[in-house]
Amino acid sequence: MRAPTDRPQTAPPADTAAVRRHNLALVLRHIAAYGPCARTELAAATGLVHASVTGITAELIERGLVREVGSAATGGRGRPRRLLRVVPERVMAIAVQVTLERVEVMVGDLAGTVVHRVSEPHRAPYGSPRPLAAVIAREIERAAAVVAGYEGAHLARAVVAMAAPVTGPGHTVPAAIDFGWHRTDLRALVEEHLPSLACPVDVVNDANVAALAEYHARIAATRPSGEAPYTVAYIKADTGVGGGLLIDGRIHTGSRGMAGEIGHVPLALDGPECRCGARGCLALYVGPEALATAAGLADLAAADGLPAALAELDRRLRADDPTAVAVLTGAGRTLGAAVLAIWGLTDAGEVILGGYLATWGRWLLPGIAEALEGRRAVADRLEPAIVLGVLGGDATLQGALRISREATLDDPTTVPMA
Repeated sequence: MRAPTDRPQTAPPADTAAVRRHNLALVLRHIAAYGPCARTELAAATGLVHASVTGITAELIERGLVREVGSAATGGRGRPRRLLRVVPERVMAIAVQVTLERVEVMVGDLAGTVVHRVSEPHRAPYGSPRPLAAVIAREIERAAAVVAGYEGAHLARAVVAMAAPVTGPGHTVPAAIDFGWHRTDLRALVEEHLPSLACPVDVVNDANVAALAEYHARIAATRPSGEAPYTVAYIKADTGVGGGLLIDGRIHTGSRGMAGEIGHVPLALDGPECRCGARGCLALYVGPEALATAAGLADLAAADGLPAALAELDRRLRADDPTAVAVLTGAGRTLGAAVLAIWGLTDAGEVILGGYLATWGRWLLPGIAEALEGRRAVADRLEPAIVLGVLGGDATLQGALRISREATLDDPTTVPMA
């Protein structure tokens, strides 16, 4: 048996490194949220001793993530406090959104400031992911060249948002119904074309990151205190119908990446067949093709494309065309049924509508309220608030940029010394 010793027990190196990363993240997050602020404020807010804060802020300055931006009086005889703020332009990320027809690209910094944006048609064939992966890689390479033109900018990552579930750390797309793919490692296919890319590539579900962006946009606009419901659901419709689930402000993907996939929740077991293998899915009633057909615009969609049909539907809604209004009211009732399912399963405090569901909220909300009326009569004030998203078509790209921002704030050591 070893003799006792008075020497303090030291943590294993791996634990020490983890503690260091944690403390760096703690300080950087506080500066990002509340800066400019002084080291004394950081010590008080984080609970770290002043000497630790001094060392941590020195490292953040060396990494180029933080800089001193002047001083503030202490209110006494002491020296003025040196103020620190985040340097948002130090870290940039590439966000890529893949739609049925186009690849949308956005480059932004830690503050979400957009420095580059482009939209390119991909003309990828149905059923084969490789041609589309090549287009995605080409646009990432072009965006990376833009970042390289900014002196001192570190490219943190490229985040590719797909209209499909994404499972596990391998970023596998188990099924992309609208693209005709099955079990595709999209990240690997993209990285084949980017051997010299110096940052990681992530593949995420587009609705999940859109949900994250809308959630934070709503907090910024209406809740300065940062308070929000513990559980928030998101339903969006654009080229298809998708959704996301946030628990305590974080994306909840479930066991296999399928949580929040409301577009393929069956609402009518004897309904029309869906390409997902089920019947009566929500997407078959509030998806773009369904609404265009119900409004009598199927021929226009076939001749000029679905966007033209949806634009005409929008024009008719704003002209109070009775057929168009009736179609949206019916779609609202169907959405209300989906909200009831979400409510019963998750007890969500809010359901955010995105995409054209937000754009056409004025015509959808009466039908949603009608669907909720019966439940409200027996469970008054327990139903989720139905709110409209504010980011429009930018929600997915903004959410992808936020994914990268959160990764940097979680581990500042991924940013090299400047």
